[in-house]
Amino acid sequence: MSGPAAATVAAGGGADAAAPSANARTPLPPSVRLVLVPCTGRVAPLHLLEALAGGADGVMVAGCLEGQCHYREGNLNALDRVLLVQRLLAAIGVEPERARMFTMSAGEPPKFVAAVREMDRVVAALPPLERS
Repeated sequence: MSGPAAATVAAGGGADAAAPSANARTPLPPSVRLVLVPCTGRVAPLHLLEALAGGADGVMVAGCLEGQCHYREGNLNALDRVLLVQRLLAAIGVEPERARMFTMSAGEPPKFVAAVREMDRVVAALPPLERS
């Protein structure tokens, strides 16, 4: 993997929007690792922190639009969890923008690709994440 690593978690609308990229119709930056889950509500803060500890310099969660979660509130729970991770990162002196949440509908693959590229750009502008 060249450059900084970014892990992407996609579910619901985000996963459907990610499908064309996963099938290589729309290439994503080589530094991105795509992880598909059934619902962003299943993504725990620990998953995001483990990705950062395990080598990713940034993590993003891509889920359904607000109010359109197939599991009612999964995307709202995910947003709360991403905000918690941002607060934890800031509390230990790590840039909180290393964790972000994006929402989109299933019919918006270009929005997913744009979000991934934006996250990749943000992470690339940050210093490498120091790990001990």
